[in-house]
Amino acid sequence: MAPSRETLLSAALCLCTDFACPSTTTAVLLAHFTTSVPPTAIEHGHPSLAPFIGRLFTGRDEVARYFDLLTELLTFGKMRFSEYIVDVDTLKVTCKGCARFTWKETGQSWDEVFTYTLDFMEEGFLDEGPGGPREVKVRRYQVWADTGAAYLASRGELMG
Repeated sequence: MAPSRETLLSAALCLCTDFACPSTTTAVLLAHFTTSVPPTAIEHGHPSLAPFIGRLFTGRDEVARYFDLLTELLTFGKMRFSEYIVDVDTLKVTCKGCARFTWKETGQSWDEVFTYTLDFMEEGFLDEGPGGPREVKVRRYQVWADTGAAYLASRGELMG
């Protein structure tokens, strides 16, 4: 039996809630990702804009590297997520996020609206054991964001 809409939405909400907390560690974020297959993470855009943009991070170590790069280079505040769209047929959840980001090295900040698309897969059994409900974990994590603002902030050239 495929995961329910509620199961997928709950898994997405848990990841987004953890991500929105500035003190959340990479290990906590990585716990949301599958161990059954190599998970992937990508923030779409041209790779020349920032070290975490436009590169496919494949496998748990690389996904951890993606989150570590974000922590190393950026801070954020007032992050919130909304407009969750759940597709039970493809096991995907898409949502809108917004936050104020700051490039640490330059101190330049910008307000941003971005989207996540999270592809899930079933993995492991919940407390009921085999035959009972299975939990879902992120298989593919995709972000579409304002890569131009990140690039300009990294160079200290962000205006306004």
